[in-house]
Amino acid sequence: MKGIEIAKKLNISTSALRHYESWGLVPEIERAKNGYRIYTSEHETYFECIRALNAGFGMDLVKKVMPLIINGEIHDALWLINKAQVGLYTEKETVQKTVEILDSKNFTELTDIPKYRNKNYFTIGEVAKEANVSASSIRHWEKEGLIKPERHKESGFRMYCPSDIKRVLIIRTVQRVVYSLEIVREVLSDIDKNNVVQAKEMALRSLQYIDYALVAQVRGIATLQTLLDVVSKEQHLNY
Repeated sequence: MKGIEIAKKLNISTSALRHYESWGLVPEIERAKNGYRIYTSEHETYFECIRALNAGFGMDLVKKVMPLIINGEIHDALWLINKAQVGLYTEKETVQKTVEILDSKNFTELTDIPKYRNKNYFTIGEVAKEANVSASSIRHWEKEGLIKPERHKESGFRMYCPSDIKRVLIIRTVQRVVYSLEIVREVLSDIDKNNVVQAKEMALRSLQYIDYALVAQVRGIATLQTLLDVVSKEQHLNY
């Protein structure tokens, strides 16, 4: 089987096939006496799986999963896939929470979170956990002037109020759609003027992207199952 045939079928370049090979994402490819690569139907299935998984999970995860499959570490590969699926669901919950915040008229309370119900201030760790974002991102947004938490007079530690948590949720949701901090500033400015239309549209768009990713992940997993069936026959594996 020729590389050009596989590339044409997958609508990619032959150089992409060579990249996947150099990254160790497919089993070793033998060469003919003239130096040409000899692709098998198993290689084709690997390439199909790479493309399908990339659409739903991203190449970073693919680079971790495929070598595991090649080495017969099937369960480790599946757990990585499962973890990514859990992450997508968590992302959906976080964005949905943002939509509910934007639908609410009260930006100063977190009465829907029992463990925080009687608290007025929160640590950066608590904010990061609640908003499903890293503490370093929160510090960066503070540096950019997007959030302005109070400081403890004696220790200097940041003290985040409920409205700060909601603001962080909105920032991380909007930035996942537009990336530009300038647009994030524009959206926050509108919110400060009680105009949540643009932020709501972006949050709903983010939910749409998550739905698209879900479908792509399911398709990727279906292709992965096909690959595992091929691998189990070739390597006589039970998983």
